[in-house]
Amino acid sequence: MHELKDTQNERDHRNLPIDRVGVKNLRYPIQIRDKARAVQSTVATVSLAVDLPHQHKGTHMSRFIEVLNSHGPVLDIHSISGIPRELLDRLKAQRAHIEFRFPFFLEKAAPVTGAPGLMDYEAIFEIDATRDEQDFILTVLVPVTTLCPCSKAISARGAHNQRGVVTFAVRFREPIWIEDLIRLVEKSASSELYSLLKRPDEKHVTERAYDNPVFVEDLVRNVAAASNEQEDIVWYRVEAENFESIHNHNAYAVIEKRRE
Repeated sequence: MHELKDTQNERDHRNLPIDRVGVKNLRYPIQIRDKARAVQSTVATVSLAVDLPHQHKGTHMSRFIEVLNSHGPVLDIHSISGIPRELLDRLKAQRAHIEFRFPFFLEKAAPVTGAPGLMDYEAIFEIDATRDEQDFILTVLVPVTTLCPCSKAISARGAHNQRGVVTFAVRFREPIWIEDLIRLVEKSASSELYSLLKRPDEKHVTERAYDNPVFVEDLVRNVAAASNEQEDIVWYRVEAENFESIHNHNAYAVIEKRRE
């Protein structure tokens, strides 16, 4: 059989290394182990990349897919760490970066009636790796409700509230369950969200938010304070964005801290 030309291995003369090259927005079925020791099936949006030295014209894109497929559909914090190591070997790279972004579901009972419903969140596994070390970041995106303390203080009737999203990223000594990070964020807001609420539940959630007003500043501080009490969290970045109900803009706050 005639040997096909390998254009990617040709030399490039522009003397410009590339920081990351690879594939992104690849959808891949995965199974994530949850805290109940069960396996949850979901679909991840995957990005895989490596660095490329200045002398190489291109990378071998098919090898990214081969590496991903070789690890099968069952992934957790331990098994996913093998992917960047294999990328480094297969592509002869010095640095690799991977990201798995996927919906994560929890069954939540309504606070009064107990009616069950599934809540969806977004989780991200991200690893930046060299041949000597790996940097793993776990991120959760958690929707919450906040009620404005100022509005409550100055209004004769009611107070404006809004739905927001908290993006909570952590580095850790020991693996942390996605569920525990979600719960930490939800406890820091005026109220958590539910997929199913009957009238008694709606009354309860509305009154709970009214009794627990928080600014966006309070929200990130609450999450940060709770994170400081977790010994296994060595770094965090908590970002809150509120979709304001009486403004045509969003409110935003962020705290980042390294605890090593």
